[in-house]
Amino acid sequence: MSVLQKITERVRPNPANLPVVLELDLARGVLTHAPTSPIEALKQRTATTLRDIREGLAHAEKDDHVVGLAVHIGTAPLPLGDADEVAELIAAFTKPTIAWTETFGELSGHSSAYRIACAADEIWLQPTGTVGFSGFHASMTLFRGTLEKVGVTPHFEQRKEYKSAAETFGGREISDANREQTQRLVDSLLEHAIGDVASARNLDEDTVRGLVDQSPIGAEQALEAGLIDHVGYRDEVYTAMRERWGTERRTRGDDRSGEVRHAIHPSYVNRYNQRAQTTGRLSRMFATDRSAIGVVSAIGNIVLGPSTPGVGGTPCGCDTLSAQLRSARHDDSVQAVVLRVDSGGGSAVGSDQVRREVLQLREAGKPVVASMGNVAASGGYFIAMGADRIVANPSTITGSIGVLGGKFILAGLHERIGLVREGADAGARAGMWSEREFTEDELDVLNAWLDEVYSDFTTKAAQDRGMPIDELEPLARGRVWTGADAAERGLVDHVGGLATALRVAAEHAGAKPGELAVRTLPQMPWLDQLRPPESSETHASAVGWDLGPDGLFRAAARMLGMEAPAGVLSLPWTPHIRS
Repeated sequence: MSVLQKITERVRPNPANLPVVLELDLARGVLTHAPTSPIEALKQRTATTLRDIREGLAHAEKDDHVVGLAVHIGTAPLPLGDADEVAELIAAFTKPTIAWTETFGELSGHSSAYRIACAADEIWLQPTGTVGFSGFHASMTLFRGTLEKVGVTPHFEQRKEYKSAAETFGGREISDANREQTQRLVDSLLEHAIGDVASARNLDEDTVRGLVDQSPIGAEQALEAGLIDHVGYRDEVYTAMRERWGTERRTRGDDRSGEVRHAIHPSYVNRYNQRAQTTGRLSRMFATDRSAIGVVSAIGNIVLGPSTPGVGGTPCGCDTLSAQLRSARHDDSVQAVVLRVDSGGGSAVGSDQVRREVLQLREAGKPVVASMGNVAASGGYFIAMGADRIVANPSTITGSIGVLGGKFILAGLHERIGLVREGADAGARAGMWSEREFTEDELDVLNAWLDEVYSDFTTKAAQDRGMPIDELEPLARGRVWTGADAAERGLVDHVGGLATALRVAAEHAGAKPGELAVRTLPQMPWLDQLRPPESSETHASAVGWDLGPDGLFRAAARMLGMEAPAGVLSLPWTPHIRS
């Protein structure tokens, strides 16, 4: 290939004007939200995002050059909610789709990956691969025995029986309530998965349930059972695509001169979307007042203050999130807001602060639709419940309307390691949150406060959801639900992903499909982000990045995957669900 040809391919990737087959490689992962640090922003430059898939496939629907979509499932390292989102977008794509993979789990289960594959028109599996559609497993862990061995005594109170974080640290055995909600969680996930697979593969649900119990299933057996359509390797998949979708091209310059072959032009969906977006980039630069749906993200633990990157990751600072919502309220071009929530909760006060901003958006005449990602529980549910409509993925972990509080007593640990620690208090309750045990008075204060927070949470939830408090109370009590179960019980309005939430927001804004642009907020030039804000009302106050040395260090520490502490409106336990 000449230098000129190479340059031409860089500038014009498809010079022969071949039919384009979009490629989506889920083995590389999918980023589902806007970057929360400069490091993440750099990473996002080369990764496929949920927005790339949504916008790229929407553009491809109108592009006559695009003839199909090839989805490589691979290891598909996606949380359950993200898997729902991707499957929804693939299923909505009206052009031919093929999903292929080496295996759906290697002896182990990989139910979520198989569910994504079922969204495609046909499925290919490598001859040595298996279909690990074996269901879902959730584990519950109690740490009290381990903590006692090192001299730490946990003391936590909860509202109510399903808010089991207190049990996680202080219990000696799994409670019936915890066991009940966890079992229902995995049962709900499997029920929805079986329904999806049965519908997509034209099988009855009893047959699919029987196949679940037989998993993992070999390639030939899976073919006979109707779980897949073809057994073959990658090269055979692409040969089939060329023969079906390609155009004839005559080879030249070798011994097979004159042979006719079918040719296609494969393109990763994120690269295709970047090129498609470049076409209208200049017009968008000079048309910032175009009416739009603003997307505001609430990602991570909800904390008081700004979203400053820390050692445990970038939390969802209520000051930053509130400023973003205020910015959307003051922006005349924003006709509706989608609040994208992926949070297990945290601060009760911070959650209430954000809910107030959501209500003010609605009072200003701007519809708000909450879109729940993988998790929108406890404080994550609190900030979403005030929206006009709530949309949740079927696998979203939500609910957890409850509260917990307490501390770890470290006196035994100090004694074991020879540490002498003594405090001096000026005030009857000054040492309430020190490492010593609670006094009776302090315990009374804690429990009274937990009762007050729980009452406030349930009262506002009932008000926001338009149901009597005695109807909401059985759904609360700290219990977690899947998005599918929450929809059946009135805790959410629609089952679907971000694409569904955007459609619902457009409808509430009185707009036709595609009439409103979609804009991630806040949207500011990098130089403006480096400048300090003029006031709490300016757009710059909505940016939570700390671009100084400390902020960059903490952002780098986040890449290590260290966990951050949360607050009283937190998920009762971190769900470790295997599929």
